[in-house]
Amino acid sequence: MTDLVAYGIAILAVVIAAYAGWHTYRRQDFSNPLFYAIAVLEILLVALLVGGSIALGRTDRDVDGVLFVSYLVTLVVIPPAAVLWGIAEKSRWGTGVVVIAMITVAALSVRLLGIWKGTYA
Repeated sequence: MTDLVAYGIAILAVVIAAYAGWHTYRRQDFSNPLFYAIAVLEILLVALLVGGSIALGRTDRDVDGVLFVSYLVTLVVIPPAAVLWGIAEKSRWGTGVVVIAMITVAALSVRLLGIWKGTYA
Protein backbone atom coordinates (compact mmCIF):
# COMPACT_ATOMS: atom_id res chain seq x y z
CA MET A 1 0.00 0.00 0.00
CA THR A 2 1.61 3.21 -1.13
CA ASP A 3 0.64 6.86 -0.90
CA LEU A 4 0.20 6.97 -4.67
CA VAL A 5 -2.30 4.12 -4.68
CA ALA A 6 -4.33 5.38 -1.72
CA TYR A 7 -4.46 8.99 -2.82
CA GLY A 8 -4.99 8.03 -6.47
CA ILE A 9 -8.06 6.01 -5.55
CA ALA A 10 -9.26 8.79 -3.26
CA ILE A 11 -8.88 11.41 -5.99
CA LEU A 12 -10.67 9.22 -8.54
CA ALA A 13 -13.52 8.66 -6.07
CA VAL A 14 -13.81 12.42 -5.41
CA VAL A 15 -13.88 13.13 -9.17
CA ILE A 16 -16.66 10.56 -9.58
CA ALA A 17 -18.47 12.11 -6.60
CA ALA A 18 -18.27 15.52 -8.29
CA TYR A 19 -19.64 14.05 -11.52
CA ALA A 20 -22.47 12.35 -9.64
CA GLY A 21 -23.07 15.62 -7.80
CA TRP A 22 -23.44 17.34 -11.15
CA HIS A 23 -26.03 14.69 -12.08
CA THR A 24 -27.83 15.33 -8.82
CA TYR A 25 -27.79 19.09 -9.31
CA ARG A 26 -29.17 18.79 -12.86
CA ARG A 27 -31.74 16.19 -11.75
CA GLN A 28 -30.40 13.62 -14.20
CA ASP A 29 -30.88 9.90 -13.86
CA PHE A 30 -27.98 7.54 -13.39
CA SER A 31 -26.07 7.58 -16.70
CA ASN A 32 -23.84 5.16 -18.56
CA PRO A 33 -20.70 7.37 -18.22
CA LEU A 34 -21.25 7.46 -14.45
CA PHE A 35 -21.60 3.68 -14.44
CA TYR A 36 -18.39 3.27 -16.44
CA ALA A 37 -16.47 5.58 -14.12
CA ILE A 38 -17.60 3.58 -11.11
CA ALA A 39 -16.74 0.35 -12.94
CA VAL A 40 -13.15 1.58 -13.47
CA LEU A 41 -12.95 2.46 -9.78
CA GLU A 42 -14.31 -0.97 -8.85
CA ILE A 43 -11.66 -2.71 -10.96
CA LEU A 44 -8.97 -0.71 -9.15
CA LEU A 45 -10.51 -1.58 -5.79
CA VAL A 46 -10.59 -5.30 -6.57
CA ALA A 47 -6.92 -5.07 -7.61
CA LEU A 48 -6.25 -3.26 -4.32
CA LEU A 49 -8.03 -6.02 -2.41
CA VAL A 50 -5.91 -8.70 -4.03
CA GLY A 51 -2.66 -6.73 -3.85
CA GLY A 52 -3.31 -5.55 -0.29
CA SER A 53 -4.07 -9.08 0.87
CA ILE A 54 -0.87 -10.37 -0.69
CA ALA A 55 1.13 -7.48 0.78
CA LEU A 56 -0.36 -8.14 4.20
CA GLY A 57 0.77 -11.76 4.03
CA ARG A 58 4.32 -10.77 3.12
CA THR A 59 4.88 -7.79 5.40
CA ASP A 60 6.85 -7.57 8.61
CA ARG A 61 4.91 -4.46 9.65
CA ASP A 62 2.75 -4.44 12.73
CA VAL A 63 -0.56 -4.19 10.84
CA ASP A 64 -3.91 -5.16 12.33
CA GLY A 65 -4.78 -7.73 9.66
CA VAL A 66 -8.47 -8.08 10.48
CA LEU A 67 -9.02 -4.33 10.41
CA PHE A 68 -6.99 -3.92 7.21
CA VAL A 69 -8.83 -6.67 5.34
CA SER A 70 -12.22 -5.46 6.58
CA TYR A 71 -11.46 -2.01 5.13
CA LEU A 72 -10.37 -3.61 1.84
CA VAL A 73 -13.58 -5.64 1.60
CA THR A 74 -15.73 -2.65 2.53
CA LEU A 75 -14.05 -0.60 -0.20
CA VAL A 76 -14.96 -3.26 -2.75
CA VAL A 77 -18.59 -3.58 -1.60
CA ILE A 78 -19.57 0.11 -1.50
CA PRO A 79 -19.48 1.01 -5.25
CA PRO A 80 -21.73 -1.84 -6.48
CA ALA A 81 -24.20 -1.10 -3.68
CA ALA A 82 -24.22 2.58 -4.68
CA VAL A 83 -24.77 1.68 -8.33
CA LEU A 84 -27.70 -0.58 -7.50
CA TRP A 85 -29.24 2.06 -5.26
CA GLY A 86 -28.53 4.82 -7.78
CA ILE A 87 -30.22 2.92 -10.59
CA ALA A 88 -33.19 1.81 -8.47
CA GLU A 89 -33.91 5.28 -7.04
CA LYS A 90 -35.59 7.24 -9.82
CA SER A 91 -35.47 10.60 -8.06
CA ARG A 92 -32.49 12.94 -8.10
CA TRP A 93 -31.28 11.34 -4.88
CA GLY A 94 -30.29 8.15 -6.67
CA THR A 95 -27.18 9.92 -7.83
CA GLY A 96 -26.99 11.68 -4.46
CA VAL A 97 -26.38 8.28 -2.89
CA VAL A 98 -23.50 7.78 -5.31
CA VAL A 99 -21.99 11.10 -4.17
CA ILE A 100 -22.00 9.97 -0.54
CA ALA A 101 -20.68 6.51 -1.45
CA MET A 102 -17.76 7.93 -3.43
CA ILE A 103 -16.83 10.33 -0.63
CA THR A 104 -16.91 7.33 1.70
CA VAL A 105 -14.61 5.38 -0.62
CA ALA A 106 -12.18 8.31 -0.68
CA ALA A 107 -12.15 8.54 3.12
CA LEU A 108 -11.75 4.78 3.57
CA SER A 109 -8.87 4.72 1.08
CA VAL A 110 -6.93 7.35 3.02
CA ARG A 111 -7.81 5.61 6.31
CA LEU A 112 -6.58 2.31 4.87
CA LEU A 113 -3.22 3.92 4.20
CA GLY A 114 -3.09 5.01 7.84
CA ILE A 115 -3.82 1.47 8.97
CA TRP A 116 -1.08 0.14 6.69
CA LYS A 117 1.45 2.63 8.00
CA GLY A 118 0.40 2.04 11.59
CA THR A 119 -0.62 5.65 12.18
CA TYR A 120 -4.26 4.99 13.05
CA ALA A 121 -5.59 5.85 16.49
